[in-house]
Amino acid sequence: MARNIQSLERAAAMLRLLAGGERRLGLSDIASTLGLAKGTAHGILRTLQQEGFVEQDEASGRYQLGAELLRLGNSYLDVHELRARALVWTDDLARSSGESVYLGVLHQRGVLIVHHVFRPDDSRQVLEVGAMHPLHSTALGKVLSAYDPVAHSEVTEADRKAFTPRTVTGEREFEGVLDLTRARGWGCDVEETWEGVASVAAPIHDRRRLPVGAVGITGAVERVCADGELRSELVAAVRDCARAVSRDLGALRF
Repeated sequence: MARNIQSLERAAAMLRLLAGGERRLGLSDIASTLGLAKGTAHGILRTLQQEGFVEQDEASGRYQLGAELLRLGNSYLDVHELRARALVWTDDLARSSGESVYLGVLHQRGVLIVHHVFRPDDSRQVLEVGAMHPLHSTALGKVLSAYDPVAHSEVTEADRKAFTPRTVTGEREFEGVLDLTRARGWGCDVEETWEGVASVAAPIHDRRRLPVGAVGITGAVERVCADGELRSELVAAVRDCARAVSRDLGALRF
């Protein structure tokens, strides 16, 4: 069985102590409470301070939680609020489209699936919550790359792997795809990531009109497309779902 890393355990204990005790604690208080030598405690606090997880008051020398923890906490809450707001609308989209529905957010140069509604039939399906999908080839990824400047920066700097002969990898061609995605208000993937699979996705915005995620459907090409084109009613359903979630997040103009 893998052993825990002691320094990380101690750092986590310090953060919990600072979160649950007085607003600010001194070095002696922290060291004695956790049973650590002052030198050991100071070294861990200094590292946490350099990373922004802990701040030290210049006047008293006492420590408190840093702003970086607040930022990480807000990111966590944002994702969970997005998922909570999307639950009803994604269920409705799965029923109306007859296809699987995915809710994704930008994470580590990819799309993190934070919610997945199964296709409403009796087929065997695998829950993909927590899975990572590529930014450059999936419908969700193209939408995020088109609307989120951070995602755009990540995808243009990354190696765009060709998963199928249809995958767009060239810089100029890919920027053209993103321009089209912004112009239409939705993105697609027709056998660019997986052979025989097509997807449609649209962006979700919050009350600040910032892109916070994307929602889309995925299914067999023969169901999602008709006569070589994406079915317009499916595109409309996905866009309606994205607008509804955006409105619930406070983006009243969507």
